[in-house]
Amino acid sequence: MILKKSNSKSYTGVPVKKTWLLLLMFPLFGLVGSGCYSFKGASLDPNLKTIQILNFPVQAAGGPINLSLTFNEKLKEYFQRNTSLKIANSNPDLLIEGAITGYDVTPQAPTSDDKGGLNRLTIKIEVKLSNAKDESKNFEQEFSFYRDFAQNQTLSSVEKQLIPIILDQIVLDIFNKTAGEW
Repeated sequence: MILKKSNSKSYTGVPVKKTWLLLLMFPLFGLVGSGCYSFKGASLDPNLKTIQILNFPVQAAGGPINLSLTFNEKLKEYFQRNTSLKIANSNPDLLIEGAITGYDVTPQAPTSDDKGGLNRLTIKIEVKLSNAKDESKNFEQEFSFYRDFAQNQTLSSVEKQLIPIILDQIVLDIFNKTAGEW
């Protein structure tokens, strides 16, 4: 970049108008850093300090033995990473509980010989949130997500790739319902 004097008396190559715009944006970055606003969409009440996430038992046929543990850890980790809430073992401000209620494989996209061209793995999780500070934020809802895989693949050959993707999306959906105001 060649630096030359412009009409707006800037020698840096950045016009004065753009410099002022950048200076005006710095206070906005300060608001984001101070926790007043978050671009992640988390807008929890600042009075909320603790969360308890109870184990989600598997109440569905099928699925790997560690499905409950995997989901519980993903959910706890996501809340710890994206909020300032501390994990509590008693009297939490937020209590999340529920169960894994569905682990289903269904044929999709039938072919000309009436066989499924694709199979779909769907995981369903029933969630209950109790907010001790604001009962109007309480909810009970089923969250589900799926991924398709080729009919010529077995479930056991694709589970290790599909389950993390499905659980990540469900965790994100639960987080957005709990903490997002978008």
